[in-house]
Amino acid sequence: MKIVVLGDTHIPRRADWLPREIVSSLEEKDFDLIVFTGDLTDEHVLSYLENLGKVAAVRGNMDHLRLPEYLEVKIGELRAGVIHGDQVYPRGDRDQLEDIGIERGVDILFNGHTHSPHIFLGRVLLLNPGSATGAWGGGGGSMKPSFMVVQIEGRDVDVKLYEVSGSQLNLSREEKFKL
Repeated sequence: MKIVVLGDTHIPRRADWLPREIVSSLEEKDFDLIVFTGDLTDEHVLSYLENLGKVAAVRGNMDHLRLPEYLEVKIGELRAGVIHGDQVYPRGDRDQLEDIGIERGVDILFNGHTHSPHIFLGRVLLLNPGSATGAWGGGGGSMKPSFMVVQIEGRDVDVKLYEVSGSQLNLSREEKFKL
């Protein structure tokens, strides 16, 4: 199963739209699921994603959309949770995010809120795609538009992090895990 993971677009307040490099990747439609970690902030973003394929999205602290704060998806043999991450302080605290994952019984916890991409395997695999628009976040952020492509076969997980720099889409990190 191939999954595209996005978050923290903050459209239209902090960004006009997704970078064309990310739009091009999304419109190839070479994926089974789009996971969105919250802070879409506009119904148009959700509608656009739903027109591309199946979407699993959660509500972020800046969203006023009718979305759940947490959801789970079964991906083959694995269980994945999706949460924005504003439920933990300080932002992106690994221990608290792992606690949520353990409490929910998931293998992977997709999260956002920090606006900085993050890949960490501890008690659960934590995956944060960063901000798809490079929007500034309350705690800073990388300021580079980013997203992830996650390929799952059985219990093998291949994570590719892409960042937009200038007008180039670059693979900035790739990690493989056996969960």
